[in-house]
Amino acid sequence: MPEGDVVHRSALRLGRALDGRVLTRSDFRVPRHSTADLTGRTVLRTVARGKHLLTRVEGGLTVHTHLRMEGHWQISPAGRGLPGGDAVRLVLANARWQAAGIRLGMVDLVATEQEGLLVGHLGPDPLGEDWDEDEAVRRLARRPETSIGVALLDQRNLAGIGTIYRAETLFLAGVWPWRPVGAVEDLGAIVSIARRLLDANKERPIRTTTGDLRPGRSTWVYGRAGRPCLRCGRRISRGEMGEQPQERLIVWCRHCQPEEPTG
Repeated sequence: MPEGDVVHRSALRLGRALDGRVLTRSDFRVPRHSTADLTGRTVLRTVARGKHLLTRVEGGLTVHTHLRMEGHWQISPAGRGLPGGDAVRLVLANARWQAAGIRLGMVDLVATEQEGLLVGHLGPDPLGEDWDEDEAVRRLARRPETSIGVALLDQRNLAGIGTIYRAETLFLAGVWPWRPVGAVEDLGAIVSIARRLLDANKERPIRTTTGDLRPGRSTWVYGRAGRPCLRCGRRISRGEMGEQPQERLIVWCRHCQPEEPTG
C-alpha cells in the first residue's frame, strides 16, 4: 500500500492538473455515485491526509479517494484515451488536463463539512500543514502495552506510515520492533525520525532513507532481508507483525536493534 510520501506526491500532481480549473467532465464509475456530476464546478484544492486524498470542489463537496494496494492517478492531456475494462473508477477533467483514477480502492463524494466522517479518526500527518508531534507522541503512548512496530502502523496514531517507513524509522532509532511502547525511552525521537524520512522523500521520484540512490543501498533494512546490514554487517532479519489476518512484513537488524535497550 502506498505510504504518505507517495500519496503526498499524488496530491501535488492532482493539484497541478486540477486546482483552480473548471471541470468539463466528471465520471464516477462506482455504483454509489454513478449519477453524480461535477461538471461546471471549480476544483478548489487537493490535499493528502495520511494515505487518503481529498479533492475539494466548489459548492461544498469533496471527492475522497484511497489508492489501497494497486491504485494510482494517471494525469494526461484532456481527451486522451483511457485504459479499457474496469480499471478506471473515476475521471475528473478540465479543458487542459484529465485525471483518471486507476484501480482506486475507495471513491466517495461527501459534503466538505463531513470529511471528518472519513478521515477524522486519523492521527497527525507527518506531512500535513497541521502536523503536531506532541499529539502523535500522546497517541502512541495511550497503549503502552502495544509493540512499537504495531503502534506505528496504526493510522489513528500517525497517518501515512507503512511497512517501509516503520522499518527504516525503527532501525535508525535502534529500537527492536516488538518493544512495548511503554518501554521505549524516547517516543519523540521516533516520531521525529519518521517525519524527517517522509519529508525528505515527499517530492523525490526515487525513495531513499540512506541518502544513497544506488540499487540495494537506498534503504537501511527494508528490501534487504538476508543481506548484510549496511551499518554492522550482520544479516538483516525478516518476520511478520500483527494479529491474523492483518500480519505485515517487518525487517530489522538483530545487532543494531537489540531486544533489550543498551547503554
